[in-house]
Amino acid sequence: MPKLTKRVVDASAATDRDYFVWDDELPGFGLRVFPTGKRSYLIQYRAVNRTRRYTIGLHGVWTPETARREARTLLGRVAAGEDPAEERSELHKAMSVKEFCELYIRDLNDGLILGKGGRPKKQSTIDTDIGRINRHIIPLLGTRHVRDLSKPIVTKFMRNIMAGKTKLNEKTKKLRGRSIVRGGPGTATRTVGLLGGMLTYALDLGLIEANPVHGVKKPKDNVRDRRLSDQEYRVLGEMIRQARQIEKFEVTAEIIRQIALTGCRRGEIINLKWSDVDLDGSALRLKETKEGKSVRPMGLPVVESLEERQPTAPGTYVFQGQGDDNPFGGFYNHWVEIFAGSPLEGVTPHVLRHSFASIANDLHFTEVTIAALMGHAKGSVTSKYIHVLDATLIMAADTVAGYISALLEGTIFQHRAYALDRAARKAALSDFIARHRADADLTEKIAA
Repeated sequence: MPKLTKRVVDASAATDRDYFVWDDELPGFGLRVFPTGKRSYLIQYRAVNRTRRYTIGLHGVWTPETARREARTLLGRVAAGEDPAEERSELHKAMSVKEFCELYIRDLNDGLILGKGGRPKKQSTIDTDIGRINRHIIPLLGTRHVRDLSKPIVTKFMRNIMAGKTKLNEKTKKLRGRSIVRGGPGTATRTVGLLGGMLTYALDLGLIEANPVHGVKKPKDNVRDRRLSDQEYRVLGEMIRQARQIEKFEVTAEIIRQIALTGCRRGEIINLKWSDVDLDGSALRLKETKEGKSVRPMGLPVVESLEERQPTAPGTYVFQGQGDDNPFGGFYNHWVEIFAGSPLEGVTPHVLRHSFASIANDLHFTEVTIAALMGHAKGSVTSKYIHVLDATLIMAADTVAGYISALLEGTIFQHRAYALDRAARKAALSDFIARHRADADLTEKIAA
């Protein structure tokens, strides 16, 4: 057996069957010559009482010297009790990210992936998740193995989305439908968040030992920090009034106003049913929200506008769409048209929700109260809880909705410290005592 050198390798002619040339200097290191003339370097060793072969690579890509160095490393691992051939076999059989995504989507559709509160995810959330998987995760990570994902790989994945490498604009199967994928920091943040949840599921299934998304620094989504100033509220009020003058925008204008006055999510107002509206209790009793069932106190401006609307909207939905019984469906396109070219171009419905919470904070309401007004999980209101805090929450809703309504009408306020305004508190307390004293006197007269 000669030492494998370039001369020996080049002189190894092909025959009608493949054969091996073993190196006499490094036992277990050899060359395999195929009938086609192709040559590859390999090692042969024993592990778990059987002979194993491990291919290093083709001659030409590898030289005898580089292959020999790799063989020494591999045989050293064998001496330490490892089995390189078995590890490679397991790697080939390991689940790819694409295969895992397909498994995740199946389990998602079967209700096995739980969301907030231990409940199966809503269909709208499922649709959004599947869209992000198909548009970002599979194209960028699909060919990798799940167990090979690391923090640097996830970071690069996130930066590629931020840079718009997955942006797309294509026609969908729907009539006049298009799928527009832009990428950017916000999309990157939410997609990495989804990937983190998916890999937590992979961790539960035993596919990985640690979640590589943990510790990845995600970009801040600036949209969620945006809030309207008092002047912008006055601009929005004027835009709503102008939109109402155009017939096709009448419903959208009212939806915009209700989102501003309630702090509700866009979908919660668009899909609002009259059965969810408790005018006597000044509450929206929503059966389906991002947080599950939710009770939201309504401010007086909201109550009055819904009372005025009810006789003209006899259907199931407060904001009726086309067809027999459908919610309004043109909101998004109308929003874009209304805001295009205005001082508020780029504002989203979520900005109105965030601004509602910010106004409530400016008015010195507590975090728990604001959470209850907004329907956040940490401040969720159960039926038992609402009976205790009805008056407090409705007063808060009245204050915040009333303040925003006044801004929309063009009012200019000198300060916002309503809750700490001593004169206002004394006037409200005196009025409360006077009204209840009058009620008590009337009761005594009737009893007499």
